[in-house]
Amino acid sequence: MSAANYGLDTDRARAADTPAAALRRRAAGRYAVDEFGGDPHLMDLVAPLFPLAVTVERGARLPQVGPALLIANRGAGPLGPLAVVRAVRTATGRRTRVVGAPELPVLGEGLRTLGAIGSRPDDVAAMLRAGHLAAAPLAPSWFGLGSAEPPRALFVATLGFPVVPLGVRGGFPLALPGHPWRVRVGDPLGPPPGTRPGDQLAAAELAESVAEAVADLLEEMR
Repeated sequence: MSAANYGLDTDRARAADTPAAALRRRAAGRYAVDEFGGDPHLMDLVAPLFPLAVTVERGARLPQVGPALLIANRGAGPLGPLAVVRAVRTATGRRTRVVGAPELPVLGEGLRTLGAIGSRPDDVAAMLRAGHLAAAPLAPSWFGLGSAEPPRALFVATLGFPVVPLGVRGGFPLALPGHPWRVRVGDPLGPPPGTRPGDQLAAAELAESVAEAVADLLEEMR
């Protein structure tokens, strides 16, 4: 097995430290924090601590390398993005940066350490340019029920990067005990070839296409 990697040049978890080695690494300060505040070593250390059962459907559609914006339906609060993170790690072995960390001194900083990022479109675009996977809701936030206005400003700022729609259906503990969460992956979408950065019309059309794709995925999962 390859050695654990916690540098700033990759988001792939090739291996994980043993608990004892992880504690020694933390105590010695042998870990890196990237420009977005993310701590890859800590992300891998806490990943097994959340026993959320997730079934990934069509996981081969997730990119094995390179950036992509993952857009999922909302409705499950903080467990929704957690299910997405678990699904991506299961299918690809990659870490996911969740969009929507609150702009608060303690809570926001802690969530950024674990891989989250704020909702500012320019920040998300910068994260994609750095090669990461970023997961965002098809709404202004992860909280709330039903459909909402797609985050068009986010699509404008990230135009040109692959957009992967996701359908997320809740499971334990919000449904019957033992019933896993389901995450179904759609085909990657993007604007027509030759679209210029910042094209408002192309971004609006892309947002509509993504919303339709997410709705179709949820319908398939009924």
